[in-house]
Amino acid sequence: MKTNYTLLLFLLIYQFSFSQIVINEVDCDTPSTDDKEFIELKSDTPNFPLDGYVLVLFNGNGDDSYFTLDLDGYQTDPNGLLLIGSDSVTPFPQVLISLNTIQNGADAVAIYLGNASDFPEETPATQTNLIDALVYDTSDSDDTELMAALGVTEQINEGSGNNTNSIQLLQDGSYISTTPTPRAINDGVGEAVVAINMSTDQIIYNEGDVFDIVFSTEENVTEDVTFSFTLDNYGFNTTDFTGNTTVTIANGSNSVTTTITIINDTLDEGDEEPIVKFVPLDWPYIANNNFLKLRAVDDDYTMANFGTPSNQFNPFLGNVTSTQPEGYYDSLHGLQDEELRQALQDIIAEEGVVRAQTYADVIDILKEADQNPEHSNEVWLLYTEQGRSKLENHTGGSSTGKWNREHTYPRSRGTFYDIDADDIADGKEVFWNTTADSLRHGYSDAHALRAADGPENSSRNNKNYGDPAFGGYDGPNNTAASFYGDVARSVFFMAVRYNGLALVNGYPEDIDENDGTLGDLATLLEWHRNDPPDDYEMNRNNVVYTWQMNRNPFIDQPDLVEYIWGNQVDLDVTWDQGLSISETNALQVQVYPNPARNVVYINGLLNKATVEVFSVEGRKVETYNIHGNSVLNTNLSSGMYLFKITSEDKTTIKKIVIQ
Repeated sequence: MKTNYTLLLFLLIYQFSFSQIVINEVDCDTPSTDDKEFIELKSDTPNFPLDGYVLVLFNGNGDDSYFTLDLDGYQTDPNGLLLIGSDSVTPFPQVLISLNTIQNGADAVAIYLGNASDFPEETPATQTNLIDALVYDTSDSDDTELMAALGVTEQINEGSGNNTNSIQLLQDGSYISTTPTPRAINDGVGEAVVAINMSTDQIIYNEGDVFDIVFSTEENVTEDVTFSFTLDNYGFNTTDFTGNTTVTIANGSNSVTTTITIINDTLDEGDEEPIVKFVPLDWPYIANNNFLKLRAVDDDYTMANFGTPSNQFNPFLGNVTSTQPEGYYDSLHGLQDEELRQALQDIIAEEGVVRAQTYADVIDILKEADQNPEHSNEVWLLYTEQGRSKLENHTGGSSTGKWNREHTYPRSRGTFYDIDADDIADGKEVFWNTTADSLRHGYSDAHALRAADGPENSSRNNKNYGDPAFGGYDGPNNTAASFYGDVARSVFFMAVRYNGLALVNGYPEDIDENDGTLGDLATLLEWHRNDPPDDYEMNRNNVVYTWQMNRNPFIDQPDLVEYIWGNQVDLDVTWDQGLSISETNALQVQVYPNPARNVVYINGLLNKATVEVFSVEGRKVETYNIHGNSVLNTNLSSGMYLFKITSEDKTTIKKIVIQ
């Protein structure tokens, strides 16, 4: 019996030692942007280590878990409190979670003995190893199933949607919904804290700028308060600035100012983001805000030897050549129609050669592939035709002023969505095997993903391309429409690369059947013909190739479009790889539009050139002597012609259809 009593006593002590943590306060819904939601835990004793505990959030729609936080390594403060929230919460939380993580209700917060691995996503609510639970709502009906699963008899209402309250546990065990009190005992007892705030006049500074950081408290301090901070963040460190990072708020005052100078060096390091961050403060001083992100704009950016694609009538040509391997397209020679299309897919979807990267990797790909040729610290935005800092990538919240990843072949129309591990940027040498049937990989195919303005991306939505009168999308007003050909060739690539996608004439509206169709093919053909590839697009093709090991053939050989969708289909004409490939010694010029009527533009020439026009039978019908970029006024009959252009001992041949 003695042994049994000892065992019972041990179990009681063990249980008591793991029953000191309660859910002290929950703010599940805040006005407007929902950026100040938080959860506060409380221990019976101060500075209580939380090793062995795990926080689990349950969704009332299904009554299973949607978020788990392992509490190993954390401890409560001298008031026994641990605040969990985003970096928008004040005072600054001891544990950070993403914005808008906490759902509004009817949902639940629970504390368990265990680890995060015990609660994979969609784990059913359970009372096993449960320490405490709170089922809450925002004026929703009681979720009796969730309450029963967690052994809770009352569901607590925080208030209606966008309320300013939080749910607080009082000393008598009851709950109240009232003004939030993060990092403070709900009943007003406990040791008072002093929150220190940090601020700057602005958040964007140039190299060489001098600025002040002000640290302040709400009321005057009663002793000298000395503390330190850092500005380190990735490449930005103490070699990039001068100024004191240890300061003192003097007794009887409530602020101190330190002056920082950003060193203006001659290195192209790219724009950087110093983060003002407190070194851990001594109690009772806590951070009111923290992780203040600034911008240090580097004035040592570089420019490429080619420009932006903003002028389709005077494009940059000839400075960037294709990096396709020798013989990359040789298997296409002599083929036509479906055989040509299949051979093309065999190249750009070849299993064991072509690689699929994650959606997170695409951010790094776009920073290189979509780099603004006129400013190496920016990406060039599709549709809106403007540069934007690479650092302004949209990661959450408002997308205004941000850039994000635009699917030129809309996801809902292409029926591809994210897959496991898509949110992990694991680099160029970690990749998935992929095939023509791997439609899921279309979600992260960089040939059809572009940097785009966030709001414009939302406006574009999943519309077909073409006339807005039919619900199509043709871009924002007052731009040069330089994206037309780029977009057309990217969706042409997708339609060949992946089985299950199809470009169609017209404006298909019903996408509920997930048939993979996108329109309008006639519009895309026109865009392709009138806006041929330029140096920007070729550079992009070369960059994506280093990641995915496949190329967009319609950039390398734009005439292929006509043999698969355009004016060469069903004419019993085979593809001549010898004529179409741009050899190293060939002229890098554009001839457009194609088809044309009585005007043909030739761009990419710097010197004198001869243009000889041959019929398909080989008869020379016209000769033009030109200098530089030119406009040819032709009087040719309808049909197909070969334009042979010679300049400085280099020659190229272009097939042009005259309507």
